[in-house]
Order: sequence, then C-alpha cells, then structure tokens
Amino acid sequence: MNSLIKSILFLALSCISLTANVPAQSSDPGLTTAWHQNKFQVDVAGVLSRSSIVLGQPNLLAAQAMPLGNGRLGVAIWSDNGLTAQLNRADTLPDRLSPGEIVIPGLAALTQAKDYSGRLDLYDGEFREQGGGMTVTAYVEPDTDTLIIDVSGAVPGEPQIALLRLWAPRTPQATVSGQVGMLSQSWIDDQHPGASGRKFGSLSAITAEGRGVSVAVTDPLTVRLSFMPYEDGHFRIIVAAPHYDGGLNAHAVVQRALADKPDSVNKTWWHNYWSHAAVIKITSKDGSGEYLENLRNIYLFGAAAEKGDEYPGSQAGVADMLSSARDAHHWDSSAFWHWNLRMQVAANIGAGVTELNEPFFRLYRENLPAIESWTKTYMGRPGACIAETMRFNGQGIEYESSWPGFNVPGKIGRDCDLSFTPYFNARTLTTGAEVSLWVWEQYLATNDRKFLFDNYPIIAASARFLLSYQKLGPDGLLHTSPSNAHETQWDVVDPTTDIAAALALYPVAIEAAKLVNKDADLAEELKAALPKIPPFPRTQLTSPFTLLPPSADADGVDMIAESYLPGAPNHNFENLGLEPVWPYSVIGDSSPLLALAKRTYEHRPSSRGGGWSFDPIQAARLGMGDEVRAALLRSTENSARCVNGFTGCGRSGPGAGTLAAADLNSRDLEFYIEQSGVAADALQEALVQDYDGLIRIAPAIPTGWDFDGSVWVRGETKVDVQVRHGIPTTVVIESGIAQQLKIRNPWPGQQIDVVAGKTGTKIVNGATGSVLHFNTLSDTDYLIERHGTPTTNQRFESISGTNASSGKRLGPAQLGLFDVDQ
Repeated sequence: MNSLIKSILFLALSCISLTANVPAQSSDPGLTTAWHQNKFQVDVAGVLSRSSIVLGQPNLLAAQAMPLGNGRLGVAIWSDNGLTAQLNRADTLPDRLSPGEIVIPGLAALTQAKDYSGRLDLYDGEFREQGGGMTVTAYVEPDTDTLIIDVSGAVPGEPQIALLRLWAPRTPQATVSGQVGMLSQSWIDDQHPGASGRKFGSLSAITAEGRGVSVAVTDPLTVRLSFMPYEDGHFRIIVAAPHYDGGLNAHAVVQRALADKPDSVNKTWWHNYWSHAAVIKITSKDGSGEYLENLRNIYLFGAAAEKGDEYPGSQAGVADMLSSARDAHHWDSSAFWHWNLRMQVAANIGAGVTELNEPFFRLYRENLPAIESWTKTYMGRPGACIAETMRFNGQGIEYESSWPGFNVPGKIGRDCDLSFTPYFNARTLTTGAEVSLWVWEQYLATNDRKFLFDNYPIIAASARFLLSYQKLGPDGLLHTSPSNAHETQWDVVDPTTDIAAALALYPVAIEAAKLVNKDADLAEELKAALPKIPPFPRTQLTSPFTLLPPSADADGVDMIAESYLPGAPNHNFENLGLEPVWPYSVIGDSSPLLALAKRTYEHRPSSRGGGWSFDPIQAARLGMGDEVRAALLRSTENSARCVNGFTGCGRSGPGAGTLAAADLNSRDLEFYIEQSGVAADALQEALVQDYDGLIRIAPAIPTGWDFDGSVWVRGETKVDVQVRHGIPTTVVIESGIAQQLKIRNPWPGQQIDVVAGKTGTKIVNGATGSVLHFNTLSDTDYLIERHGTPTTNQRFESISGTNASSGKRLGPAQLGLFDVDQ
C-alpha cells in the first residue's frame, strides 16, 4: 500500500473516530434542555422572580393589600395612612376575630414620594417598598409569630409613631409593660348553634428598635408607640400575635413571642419551601400563560402563608388569614366548606407541599368521634356522614348570622340531618367519601404508612355510613334516597355524586383495610356492594331533561345527569355530571365512558367560570388542552380581579369579583384563594397526570403555551417535563422510592429509551408500545427519551427567569399596580 493511500485511510479513520465522539445536533437548533449533569436543572429563584407582584404606585386601598404569613400568623399589608397591616389567625374562633391592626403614619413620606415602587417577593416572602430615600421591608418570622417591619432612610431627628388598634364593638384589654404595648381579649364559644364551650382569644403586642421607645394607652382600643430612628435613619417595628386563649398571662405569652428576633431566618424558611415545591414556567406569545403561572405561584405562596395549625387557614375558599376586612366575614367563619377546600388539597399534593394539608386532615380526624355521634343522632346510621359545611368542632351546622335574607328559620342550616327541611347540603352524603379519597391520595403521594394508619378511621367510617344508607331495590341495585346532588338538586334519587363516591371509595377502603390489617368484615361487604352500584344517570343534551337508559350512549346525544331525577329543580350552578371525572377519577381517558364525559363537559349546565368552577381541572382530565386554557381565562377574567391575585375585592359571596368604586373603599370585603387553587391544580393536571397509577406526560397542553416544570405524583416521585409546541422535549422521573413505574409513551408510536441518571446506564433500550414499564431505585433520576434522539443532543439551558418589572394584565384582571401614566 503506497504512502498516499495510507494517508487517505488514516484521515478517513480519524474523521470517523472524531464523528463518533461528537453528538449529533438536534434538527431544531433553538431547542434546549434543562437536563444537565444527570439532573433536571431549575433556577427556582429565577423562575419565582417572574411572579413577584410589582406596584408602580402605592396600594392605598384595603382591597389592594398584599399577603404575608408563616402559616400561623397571616397579614394583609397596604399603604393607607403610611402603612397599614391587619393581623389574622385561624384559631380566634368562632368568629375569626383579628388580633389587631398596625398603622405607621410616618411612612407616608415614602408612599407619597414620586419615585415610589413596591414589590411582593414570593421567593423571599417579603413585601418591600421604597421611595423618597426610604425603604420598608416587611415579613413574618417563621418561628415566632411576629410581623417585622424594617425601615431605613428615615430622618434621624424626626419622631415616629406606630399605632396598634382594634375597633368597635371589640372590647380588648389595652396594657403597657415597659416598651411593649398589648391588646388582649378572650371569650367563650357559647353563643352560636353548635357551640363548643371552648375558650378562645386574641393577643397582639407592639414594640420597636429605635431611640427613646415609649408606649402609652391612648384609648380602650389603641396603644401608641413613640420613638426616634437611630442616627443612621433605620428603625424596626416588631408586632407579635401569638396563639392566645386567655388561659395564660398575656404578658408572659408576649415575652416568649418577642424573646427571639433572628435575622434572615424568614428568607431561609421560604427558600426551603420553594426548593421542594414543584415550580412551573409557562411561555406564551400573548402573555396569558405567564399570567396563569403567576396565579399558581401566588396560590402556593398564599397557601403556605395561611396554612393554619389546629385548623385550616381557609374555611370557605376564603383567604381568611390574609384578610384586610377587619372582623367582617360573609360566610359562617366557624364552619368549613369542603367544596371550597378540595382544589387546595389537590393543588398541594401535585405541588409536593403535602404538609400544607395537615390541618385539613386533622380537622376531620380529631372530630371523627363528634361526627359519628352527629351521624347517629341526626341520620340514624353508623359511621360518619361528614357535613359538607362542618363547624370546627364536628357539628353539621352552618350559621350565617351576617345574612339578613337567609331563607332558613333562625338563619341556621343543618347538614347530614334526615329531619331538616330540604336545603343546600342537608342531605349531601358524599363529603366523607371525598375526604377519605384525599387521605388515600396523600398516602399514595407520600408513601407515609403512619399517615394512612392515623387517618384510616375516616375512610372506614365514611364507607360504613354510605353502605348503611344504600338500600337494595327491586332491581337488585343499591340506591340512595333522599339524597342531595350536592347543592344543586335537593332530596333526589341516586345523585351522580353518590354513585361516583361509592365507585371510588369502596375499592380504596378495601385496599386501605388490607394495608392496616383492619375491618376484614367491612371489606367483604364493600366487595359485595360494588357490582350493585347503579350506572350513572343519563339525560338529553338540552332541556326538557328526562331519564335516558345507558344504551342512549350509542346515539351520542346524551350526557351524565345530576341524578335519576334529571328534571328536578336546580338550586346552584354546579357541573355535577363531571364529578366522576374529577375529583372521583372513575372516568379517565381510557374509560368507555370518555365520549359521554366529553359530551357532558360540552353541554354542562354552567360555563360562566366562577371562582370555584372546576372546569379547567375537568377539561385537563378529559385531555382538552385548549379548553383548559379557555376555562382558566374565563374564571380569571370573571373573578380574579384583585391586584394580589385573589378573588373578591368587593362585596363577598356569590358573584364576588366585580370591582366597583364603592367596594374598593369598603372594609366589608374578603379575599378568596379558591380560584388560584383551581388554576394551580389545572396547570399541574395539564402537564402531568397519574390518577390511576399510570403517569401521563403532557396530556392537556393548551395550544400556544410552552411548559417547563414539574409535578409530584405517587410514590414520592417528581416528574419533570419540558414541552414545546405541544410536544415533550425533556422528560425526567425523579423516583423517591424503589418501585415499578408505568408511563404512557410521551411520543406515541416511537421507540423509547430510559437512562439512569446516576450511572448513565441505559436501562430500557428501544421499548415499543403505548405504556412503558420499568423499575426504579430510590432517590434516582431517570431520563426518558426517544430512541436515536438523545436529549443530550439539545443545548443545555437551565430553567430560569427575569425579575418582574411591572404589573400584568389579562383582560379586565390585573396583577400589581401600574405607574399612574400606564
């Protein structure tokens, strides 16, 4: 072989070798991946910074208050009279009375400055303002229930005051001890129906770090704090509002709350929270996706800020602990409305912040003996009929004292009561079933056997009650009557909600009983009952509504009715025919009833998109991505008019959300967190679903929205996904435990590889089929990719974001406040 041929061969072999070591480039040079160094890389701080609420002008109105909190103490803060902040707790029952309000008039120099700007920083958990050379940073300490207000840039020689006050008809004891002023009040829950006889109270205290601090009682409702800033112009106001029931000396309780005033703990607490909360970034040309991303982050922030301790912070979809409404409450603040909490429980599970659900489960677990007693007395059945509207002490009472036109004698509603007049929730039977199913979902997510063992009694008692209420008919099937189709139809036969509840609850109760090794006899009864549950009722797509047989499905002109009396009067605007889709999950995307469910969605009775409308979540379950977007926009534009991302901001109650000039200045307003909770869960369901143990990737992505984010699923597992133009481009499974996973092929019809992140080993090579099965190790990440198209061919780019610089608009809805010239 001559030297020329040898040289040519050498060069050719060299080129082959070099080519083998250089990854082939993606066909889309703009495509990027967050998979790098065997991890899904997310700059959480950068993503969260996109969702900061920006104020281009001071939020002077109570309806524009920004939320802060640590889960036990919640605060609403706005710029009226310099700075005003209302303190709130969930344990000042039965009326959820505020511990007090702080006013700092001297900060008007900041809020009236021409260069004013403000920001609610969700990642740091701080509200910051600046203007006229001054800055304010406000936050709630996570370990001590204290509001900290740090000020810099004040005129050193200019006196400052801060007022801690309450309002009529409150009757606190105002006292001073050294440099601390206090307002304390205690009372007994003995006035309203179902009273517990327990003692409750409220306590607030104020002091400052500055020069010449002094405190005085100026009237029975007010203490006045006076001081001078330090020579460098800074000062700090510290306001405590710890738990108080009048049983201990108020001064001793305050001393403990004020004893430790650490710096920077607040940021650490919030950063740790966000590090395990699954974040989702959405990109869209029209900004609608970014707006909904913002709402989801506001929900997760608000849910953590108002978590509650002994009791959930929210009791009727209202953000009670973030209220700026003083003591005004439209709904019975001693009662919990499950319908308005369900979306929050679901959103917390999908975001991986299941600790936020602890007060929810505690409410029902610790009240179970009282609930069973109520059920025996008023329903004449064993087990637990959990009241849809349940007082904090387990009584099925709704007492709406603030409703002048309440249409029940004595303004009292009773739930789970066979003798009560037909009413919204008098005979709603399914709340216990749904609480039980959330117990099961949280167990599946966390793999926490102790949690299941502790809460299993709720499951058993709820199943026992529903089974005892069913009656065997001449058709050999088990029927429920009289029973409510939630609030919509009263005292009808076999509501769809009852059928869905039994179909979902009984298998769960059987499995749970086996896991905790209890109630074998109950499990056998439930197994026998399952085949006897009636089919869902069908009716016409338009009125008049009559009962149709299941065979009507073949003609494609029927939908699921509310009950077996489809023509019964409707008392609310709920889409109960879709309850089997969510939350009961008995109709999924592989169900033979899928087409029926889609027709039910398309012809649902109410499509107006109110704050608690579950349309977006149910659309996601049905794989209707564009309807997810449309439903989210409807509910947001119709109800989420508050500049802090909540609904309300006007007169509370049905239809809340319309801003009127008179409402903006009213203190009789409340914020609602339920709509942002629906948005949070809907976005998670659009990105990842696993309601039956099969993980679905990007099942309902709206056209025009690109996603980068994560969702927690069963088995302590997080699924990370990037989607471009509706197609997944990066899929990562972060498995928390050793388990077998089932994943629907993200790229139908294509071969799939699975790569173990720790070792780079390909554990699945070229798998075919619609469902992928593989075993995982604990605490191991797995990259799922198309065979022959490695994800590593894409250019690496961490998921991040740019700090928000202005407010956002979505039709008539608005986040933040724009400059006056915008």
